[in-house]
Amino acid sequence: MATSTTTVTDYLAALEEPLREVGTKAREIIEAALPDAPGAMWHGHPVWSLGGAPGVAPVCLLKAYGSYVTFGLWQGQQVEDASGRLEPGARAMASVKLRALDDVDAGLFTRWLAQARALAAAESA
Repeated sequence: MATSTTTVTDYLAALEEPLREVGTKAREIIEAALPDAPGAMWHGHPVWSLGGAPGVAPVCLLKAYGSYVTFGLWQGQQVEDASGRLEPGARAMASVKLRALDDVDAGLFTRWLAQARALAAAESA
């Protein structure tokens, strides 16, 4: 993955299939669920934040690796996840690895994003 991309669109376009399709679908879900959280490049990958600038009150991210795209939530460890798919990460983060289009669950991700958005908004208030 090239780190010189400057937009979310360029970042996703640079991915090989099937990760490009996976990332694009995840982006559609994120942007539908977070219309007030613009996506921007931050630390080399797309991040959606409520604070009007990348990384200010961040809600979620996409980050591509060789065989998967990580869909991460900044406050993901506080998100209710009956599916058990979210894996705890550093600090309060949690994420899921997306390897194929079937791994992208619009309903589940939208529920997670609603919770993550509320947590980010409360933290930045």
